[in-house]
Amino acid sequence: MSGATRARPHSLRGILMIMTAVAMFTVMDSMAKYLSRYYPVPGIVWARYAFHLLFVLMILGPRMKLGLVRTRRLGLQIVRGMLLAASSMLFFSALKFMPMAEASSISFVAPMLVTLLGVYLLNEKVEPARWVAVVAGFIGVLIIIRPGSGIFAWVAILPLATAASFASYQMLTRKLAGVDSPYTSLFYSGLVGTVMLAAVLPFQWTTPTTLLHALMLPAIGFIGGLSHLILIRAYDQAAVSTLAPFTYTQLIWVILMGYLVFGDFPDHWSLIGIAVIMASGIYIARHQQLSERQQRAELQESVPGA
Repeated sequence: MSGATRARPHSLRGILMIMTAVAMFTVMDSMAKYLSRYYPVPGIVWARYAFHLLFVLMILGPRMKLGLVRTRRLGLQIVRGMLLAASSMLFFSALKFMPMAEASSISFVAPMLVTLLGVYLLNEKVEPARWVAVVAGFIGVLIIIRPGSGIFAWVAILPLATAASFASYQMLTRKLAGVDSPYTSLFYSGLVGTVMLAAVLPFQWTTPTTLLHALMLPAIGFIGGLSHLILIRAYDQAAVSTLAPFTYTQLIWVILMGYLVFGDFPDHWSLIGIAVIMASGIYIARHQQLSERQQRAELQESVPGA
């Protein structure tokens, strides 16, 4: 049996896991959008990270003990955690004012921004076709926003800022890969977010007024922590470039959830913009996968007797 055949079940498992994780993120975002009608967004974001941290300590603490908190790059972990918390703050704020589908799709330009950051920070080479995909992704955003139409106005800046913050977070995640355990990074994401938002909590906290709301706040954090844990396990099963295209299934979930829960459905222009962003992101992910395969093939050819 060939190596490719043996790897296939693991790749399929990874794909199913990442599709599960992004569906869970959609549930978390839906809860955040609902709660933002009644409570300040910073309080919701604090709950998202405080209960994320509690989940990580409960699940991983007994097994990893001090290994969970041990890091070689504390400063990098803190900055990374701050960027992730900032992206959550910006995105939950966007959800308060925008339909889920439009806010989520605009924030999905993050892979395009990662490409730009890779060029300027890591001196990565980008082929012309990939540049076309990046430009197309931003055109998709313009189709959704339609500057001058007055549809979203200033609010559209929030998911764009989310994408910028999340892209920077992804770049630091790359730097930490192979340096710290992903479970350690998961711990610091929760810790930094909790401490960061605790600073404004005295001014931005409203005690839940119903049992449902009181249960939803910790649920947001537990779902967020579990979703990130599933992502880590998914990346153990298959390459990032293999799984990346399947993260865009989240846009299908947000359209469905937005319609079923909030009665929002994108108009035809927004659907076109969403489709353009999805196509651009999937192309970039597939191109990365092909590049990795080519690099592995060239490496094998350069090894005598391979």
